[in-house]
Amino acid sequence: MRSLISIFDLSVPEIDALIETAKDIIENPDKYAEKCKRKKLATLFYEPSTRTRLSFEAAMLELGGSVLGFSEATSSSAAKGESVADTAKVISCYADIIAMRHPKEGAPFVASENADIPVINAGDGAHNHPTQTLTDLLTIHREKGSLSNLTIGFCGDLRYGRTVHSLIEALSRYENINVVLISPEELKLPASIREKYLNEGEYKETVSLEEALPSLDILYMTRIQQERFSDFNEYLKLKDSYCLDTEKLTLAKEDLTIMHPLPRVNEISVAVDKDPRACYFKQALNGKYIRMALILKLLEEAEKDSVYHSNEDYIVSDSLSCKNSKCITSVEQELQHKFKLVDAKNKVYRCIYCESKVN
Repeated sequence: MRSLISIFDLSVPEIDALIETAKDIIENPDKYAEKCKRKKLATLFYEPSTRTRLSFEAAMLELGGSVLGFSEATSSSAAKGESVADTAKVISCYADIIAMRHPKEGAPFVASENADIPVINAGDGAHNHPTQTLTDLLTIHREKGSLSNLTIGFCGDLRYGRTVHSLIEALSRYENINVVLISPEELKLPASIREKYLNEGEYKETVSLEEALPSLDILYMTRIQQERFSDFNEYLKLKDSYCLDTEKLTLAKEDLTIMHPLPRVNEISVAVDKDPRACYFKQALNGKYIRMALILKLLEEAEKDSVYHSNEDYIVSDSLSCKNSKCITSVEQELQHKFKLVDAKNKVYRCIYCESKVN
């Protein structure tokens, strides 16, 4: 059964096809009004969400399907200690497709390995958020007409921001993408992401939003995420690092596209909402359309009973263990520890769940 756990589960042609389907849904909504009649989406949200959960629900309802699920872990058997694997097996009896958000990295991957229906990762910790990435790509395509030949600035929490990580990974497969990384030193993009997806000369780092603005085609603002900090004092020190206001926008291009995955706290002034360059509420609406396209794709493949084989090549090891406290293996002790060899010479492996390196 094919699921979507990472943006790399989709090829570039498949992403382009999803964007075209979403655009057709926008132009011809009646054509899709009963595409998912008698189909059920289970939304398994182990941590709070507004836009992602409701856009999934709206997407399924507008396709003629129905929705069941929970919006917090305490409303599920997880509060009794049920594993993600068992939950996925049980929900497979009741629904046709799952959308899962979980605070532990790798949880949706575990669900996909145990479910008999497609699983969509709706965000796992600070790891992946592929449907937000698809939302962002649709927004960029609608605003700019292309996913190539762009300069995009990412501003704010680049360390913990899974939306930033996933979008950088996705854009790395398109041509002539220049990236500007704008953050405090404490919230810089992780070296693992930078080294893997950004080529030297195609990105630069700065702490100054004002310095970066004039060159940007797209500005992707993010909030400083309190829930990702283990030290509250560190959060307090950094939470007001950036605020985009109308004065700063005088430095920007007339056709700048301003994006934000939301929720916004104080990193974009409400006065900016009236600027025609502000696209973050359009972005939220685009999330519904691209999720409609994705649900259709995965359900159509499931109905064909086609067997999807992941190209992941991993080993199961009793001698290696993931030390990442945010990995799903840290709380579900019976999970097999699985690793992919990434550096044979130095015997470096990467956890298949959270992608942390292990020696």
